[in-house]
Amino acid sequence: MKKIVLSFATLLALTAVFAFSIASNWAVKSDYSIKFSGEDASGIFKTFTGNIVFDEKNLATSKFSVNIDVNSINTGNGMQNKHAKGDEWFDAAKYPQILFNSSKITKTATGWQATGTLEMRGVKKEVNIPFAFVPKGNEAVFSGSFTVNRNDYGIGKPASGNAGVIKIDVYVPVTKK
Repeated sequence: MKKIVLSFATLLALTAVFAFSIASNWAVKSDYSIKFSGEDASGIFKTFTGNIVFDEKNLATSKFSVNIDVNSINTGNGMQNKHAKGDEWFDAAKYPQILFNSSKITKTATGWQATGTLEMRGVKKEVNIPFAFVPKGNEAVFSGSFTVNRNDYGIGKPASGNAGVIKIDVYVPVTKK
């Protein structure tokens, strides 16, 4: 009987340790914002989905997998939206999604960094995305800014200097699942 009680206690202890080592799953709230700005255009992407697993105390199990719907682009100008979705720019008919999948998340001096593959227009590049994480109970906000060179992804006509650089501003409020 003593062995059964000890075995049960050991099982409970291991279950508790395992439960606390699993990263938190976060659901994206509807008031997110994915903005972009550059010399040629600026605007937002209105449709964003993602699988966010993040625990600031257990980065090894943390992972971001996000998807932006290219057809949701809004520059504030109908003709510019149509042009951005066309085959010279994003080619939304052929490449309807922008994807990011992290391979690792690390702590930095100023916050966090997600390293992973950004795919636009069928081109995959490794990028580092710095971000802040501000938790408040069962809710939190991920936010950050980074740049990409649209020339690297074959978006639009080739541009020289800073003309190809696009700044991305991300604000993603979440709740624990």
